[in-house]
Amino acid sequence: MSGKKYKAVREKINDQPYSVDQALQMVIDNPVARFDESVDVAVLLGVDTRKNDQQVRGSVALPHGLGRKVRVLVFAKGPAEEEAKKAGADFVGAEDMVEKIKGGWLDFDCAISTPDMMPVVSKVAKILGPKGLMPNPKLGTVTMKVAPAVEKEKKGTATFRADKNGIIHSSIGRCSMGVNGIKENFLAFLKAVIKSKPSSSKGVYLKKIALSSTMGPSVLADTADSQTQAG
Repeated sequence: MSGKKYKAVREKINDQPYSVDQALQMVIDNPVARFDESVDVAVLLGVDTRKNDQQVRGSVALPHGLGRKVRVLVFAKGPAEEEAKKAGADFVGAEDMVEKIKGGWLDFDCAISTPDMMPVVSKVAKILGPKGLMPNPKLGTVTMKVAPAVEKEKKGTATFRADKNGIIHSSIGRCSMGVNGIKENFLAFLKAVIKSKPSSSKGVYLKKIALSSTMGPSVLADTADSQTQAG
């Protein structure tokens, strides 16, 4: 990354929030790297994640995907194993996959499991959990409906979870998708985050939204405009 280029882009950005369209245009029109950068979003939420009833997590299939190949691992046996293969899963297995993971193999972006395989998968929970790869029924990745789950993940799913500071970080596509494509992905993502608001959360829920390219500076997006457009 060119320090001069980053600085030049940073000097164009005001510290005040932009409308959604302006913020996205600013990010996409001012690339810093030579490669096709991802567009990332960070959302500061008005929640206290120390409380169990204020955890925020979920996933959403993005209208235009993530702009990259998503490698899917499925833990399954029998008919579900064949179903996963036909749906396009990159890796399918059971105990053999668990042993590979124990040996350090993590060449996949998403893991799906049938419910009956979870006792086996739990043996590598301490490896998969911290990396956000552990199958979870709340995210639709523990299911007997393997084919739709694989197809959803292959298309491009943004999985989100608020960290200890109440901030969600996620990729929502690539700069090459253009403003319209990224905007549709962003609004779908934000709608899912809003839908995941804990009932016990009081006050302002969306406190701050920042958009950026992989190597570029952050651009603030107006929260009111974002919420209105997300519906």
